[in-house]
Amino acid sequence: MTWVYAGDVSPERRYQLQNAEANQQIDALLERLRVPGDSWRLESELVTTALKLFEDHATIGELKISNSALKELRYGFKVFAPYRGLPKVTVFGSARTPTDHSVSDQARRFGRRMVEAEWMVITGAGSGVMGAAQEGAGRERSFGLNIRLPFDQDANPWIADDPKLISFKYFFTRKLFLVREAWAMAFFPGGFGTGDEVFESLTLIQTGKAEIVPVVLVDAPGGQYWSRWLEFVKGQMVETGMISPDDLTLFRVTDRVEEAAEEIQRFYHVFHSYRFVGDNLAVRLRRELPAAMVAEISLRFSDILKGPAEQMPRALDAERGEFEELPRLLLPFNRSGFSRLRQLIDFLNSA
Repeated sequence: MTWVYAGDVSPERRYQLQNAEANQQIDALLERLRVPGDSWRLESELVTTALKLFEDHATIGELKISNSALKELRYGFKVFAPYRGLPKVTVFGSARTPTDHSVSDQARRFGRRMVEAEWMVITGAGSGVMGAAQEGAGRERSFGLNIRLPFDQDANPWIADDPKLISFKYFFTRKLFLVREAWAMAFFPGGFGTGDEVFESLTLIQTGKAEIVPVVLVDAPGGQYWSRWLEFVKGQMVETGMISPDDLTLFRVTDRVEEAAEEIQRFYHVFHSYRFVGDNLAVRLRRELPAAMVAEISLRFSDILKGPAEQMPRALDAERGEFEELPRLLLPFNRSGFSRLRQLIDFLNSA
């Protein structure tokens, strides 16, 4: 046996040996916990990243941020897990809107309308628009994602003390769940926070960082909040080339609750969901498309496709059995024209 003393190896080699030993210990821990093979690599990387914070001499403040964010993510995943297959709409809007305001009445009726269509409602758990939407939806069909602020923001009474209420320290972890869990998003008039949320949500969809979902901007009957906002977007963004005219198709503006609800439900008329598989986008469909429509998609959307669209009767092997029974539309998508992809979804929903 050859003994290696600290003085016999370089600092770089010593680091490699220590790192290899740490990885072996992590693997042994995961084996004792019986972590399945599909999760093994990611679980190992999570533990390694946490340990590297110590290695990097992270400050107490940096450790607090990392620890709190990871705990919030873990708990959020846990709360939403039992409801993963149920459609949910996230409602955004001002916490300051009076309960008897016409905007609150719109939010209340919207929440009720979506629950009648067997959807669940997610809000930021505050009062105003959020509380009204929660009231309309009812506690059983609601999630509340509260934010802890220096000044008091108590959860509204329709979600307070419910197991589906989550309190977040950080806006970024809260916003992740407001967008990630949404099958649709509805924005009512609000302040800086609502403005931030609508622009960030549209940016995430526009850039492919979030899945395309229906986005409706709902005003009070005859209101001008979103129509004035749209004037700004068209006049200062589209006309100056800062966004494409196609980006305007990522959302709809209305002052009618029924129209907003119908827009959301129409989005899932034929379309179900999608995921990337290798170089292609596998679009899950609720029913098969006519062959002529598939050919028309290949022609009409050739600007975002690198080849013809192809319809398949069931899931691809790489999808691991997800929604196995649904037919697929296989698209050689260029991964950049997400506004045009939204238009493609609208087109196939016309079948």
